[in-house]
Amino acid sequence: MKVRPLADRVLVKLEKNEAKTAGGIIIPDTAQEKTQQGTVAAVGPGTEKEKITVNAGDRVMYDKYAGTQIKIDGEEHLILKIADIVAVVE
Repeated sequence: MKVRPLADRVLVKLEKNEAKTAGGIIIPDTAQEKTQQGTVAAVGPGTEKEKITVNAGDRVMYDKYAGTQIKIDGEEHLILKIADIVAVVE
């Protein structure tokens, strides 16, 4: 399935951040207080007010509760507004 974001939206593929404790217990993403990161999969064309400042392939940090979560070919993605992206990781 192909998804093309519209206006000032960005499609981000989520990174798995599962962590294990010393005892082998897996801590899921939802229980961690880590920064949310992902890789930009596609970008919309932008608007006159909101220009798109990221490109496909960029690793980005975004607000924790931002966006709409969707599954594409079994992988988790988010559709975010460009304003919800807080940084590009280099």
